[in-house]
Amino acid sequence: MPDFRDDAELDTSQVEDLRDGSAGGGGRPSFPGGRGAVAGGGGLVALIAVVAALLLGVDLGGGGDLGSLDGLGGQQVGTPAANGAGIAEECRTGADADAREDCRIVGFVNSIQRYWDGAFAGGAYRPARTRFSDGSVSTGCGPATSAVGPFYCPADRFVYIDLGFFEDLRTRLGAQGGPFAQAYVLAHEYGHHVQSLTGVLRGGDGGQGAGSRAVRTELQADCYAGVWAANAARTGFLEQLTEADIADGLDAAAAVGDDRIQERATGQVTPESWTHGSAAQRQRWFLTGYRAGDPRACDTFRGAV
Repeated sequence: MPDFRDDAELDTSQVEDLRDGSAGGGGRPSFPGGRGAVAGGGGLVALIAVVAALLLGVDLGGGGDLGSLDGLGGQQVGTPAANGAGIAEECRTGADADAREDCRIVGFVNSIQRYWDGAFAGGAYRPARTRFSDGSVSTGCGPATSAVGPFYCPADRFVYIDLGFFEDLRTRLGAQGGPFAQAYVLAHEYGHHVQSLTGVLRGGDGGQGAGSRAVRTELQADCYAGVWAANAARTGFLEQLTEADIADGLDAAAAVGDDRIQERATGQVTPESWTHGSAAQRQRWFLTGYRAGDPRACDTFRGAV
């Protein structure tokens, strides 16, 4: 598992803990007025139907229709995370990040944002915070339940995540799991924040299909996740990542490929309906970013994907 530097100072101001029902909401996310969330995550078996449309990045402002499985859209998923003491008191150092899941998420967020702050010229990067939630939450993109899984809302510049999703990623989506699978998910969502800052998310909902704009948007976020991974140790929070860490990230990327999800849900693969990319595409673009270590390598909008 990735090791945090024991003396790294965590910045909990980048994370808000809304667990134990401190934020209202409920129902399917509606995201009115074009303020679409770039969403991720959700359940399988029952979760799988949600994931098929929402996992890691489809623009819900443009639809997110679950087709014949739409009746599962409001289902609760995941196991609520134990809140315990507030993260501001408990999550202070890298040693805390190695010991507690919520502190580890704080550490990943800190590292991801430190990288992007340095990558943007002239201090142009504007941070986005992460909100931990369970059950339901009100967002700038509308109400959402834990069934939506991790998502980024460009309207309020928050990444929303129910920590129970990571167990679903392993037990229901078939990923090996592990801390770097969590890092991949977070880095992908912050990749959408980067796309919001650069204007990519204003390009419309992107349609469907293996070469659609929607898929290209998702693959660019995967590539950005790989770029951060290549630079993670330089941010001062993490020790050098290992081959096993990267393997866990690639495994998670494959688990959320459209083809894997469709096969689990229906036993069939229909590339013309893809909105996120196949397992192979998602792995390939994560590796492209990781090997280059440079966001300029992540132009998924030209040529074949």
